[in-house]
Amino acid sequence: MKRKIVLAYSGGLDTTVIIPWLKENYDCDIAAVCVDLGQEADWRAIKKRALDTGARSCIVVDVKKEYVEKYIWPALKANALYEDKYFLGTSTARPLIAKVLVEAARKERAGAIAHGATGKGNDQVRFDLGIMALAPDLEIIAPWRTWDLKSREDEIRYLEDRKLPVPMTRQESYSRDDNLWHISHEGLELEDPANEPDLDSMLKMSVSPERAPAAPTYVEIGFERGIPVSLDGKKMDGVSLILALNKLGGANGIGISDIVENRVVGMKSRGVYETPGGTILYYAHQELEHLCLDRQTYAFKQLASQKLGEVIYGGLWFTPLREALSAFVDSTQETVTGAVKVKLCKGLISSAGAVSPYSLYNASIASFTTGELYNHADARGFIRLYGLPILVRALMQRTPKAGKKKQSSVQQTAEHAASPQGDAKSKGTAG
Repeated sequence: MKRKIVLAYSGGLDTTVIIPWLKENYDCDIAAVCVDLGQEADWRAIKKRALDTGARSCIVVDVKKEYVEKYIWPALKANALYEDKYFLGTSTARPLIAKVLVEAARKERAGAIAHGATGKGNDQVRFDLGIMALAPDLEIIAPWRTWDLKSREDEIRYLEDRKLPVPMTRQESYSRDDNLWHISHEGLELEDPANEPDLDSMLKMSVSPERAPAAPTYVEIGFERGIPVSLDGKKMDGVSLILALNKLGGANGIGISDIVENRVVGMKSRGVYETPGGTILYYAHQELEHLCLDRQTYAFKQLASQKLGEVIYGGLWFTPLREALSAFVDSTQETVTGAVKVKLCKGLISSAGAVSPYSLYNASIASFTTGELYNHADARGFIRLYGLPILVRALMQRTPKAGKKKQSSVQQTAEHAASPQGDAKSKGTAG
């Protein structure tokens, strides 16, 4: 009986080559699994291509709703980024793909899962760790780590030699990955960091800021417990909301990032990412947090957000640390409810106002016309105590240390300066 292998199949060049390669090297039946994350794809043509190149079966699993609610929203609630610029568009998708592959392998009673991630990239780490966490008994096959093919040209020649359909031409350009959250571009002029990206020929979701209209676009986003739930007062599900913001953001040149990043495997790589809707949501969510979170919670959440970004980027989604960080983030979102209006104009986002029933902003305190909750005179004692370490250090630097007598003189000077009336006879209290 032939062994069964589940293949993560995108319909691109790599996974199209992998089907005949697996059959030749493993004498197996292949169940191709396509995961629909909202990417632009002709699924009918892709399924036909998988069968034409030798797969026994090919299914498409629609996980857009799960992707948004279980993977994108946790990252958004944390405002998690990787190296300050990357919105984790590929990183959040890979653990879900791994989960779908494991479920398919169990259903097919397959003993192995194969994927087309290269031996230089991050995705091999994300796929492998996800599969290991969910199904440690399954074999993982990554042909790029073992076969003799070295380039796209080799892959095209491999298919042509076997008279199999080639899903791309030799002239096709950038290496891309897309889903409903983002699209990434790598290759060509981007491989030299000294080159400016050719945005006009590259962009798929957006226009360049220079080509965006001069007139601004306003949009109001409603949040409940950190999750976006409405646009301009209209309730929307997560998938529809992101797609609508992608159009608005893309038309205004929002969310284009040129990044040189540190890959998990150690090398630096460069890519251009389009995340129009996600960039708007991160901005609006953070504006609402500024209104609703106290200073200490917000400050610590920034540390947790950075760590969570690193954890997600590194493929560690199914780990106790990721779960603990997400639990902390969720606890901070209990009061992050309200509406934020933003202005979009030629690649820039700015705030146009925010409201929340849990706002910590109090006009009677913050206004120049101070109410009963704040007394200006209270500031004097606060500043004296808050700045006491600064005062003591300054006095020590001014006075030479010349024995016990001099030290006593410094102490007296410090007590004099710290006393409310500056009375030399008043005595400080240690403690």
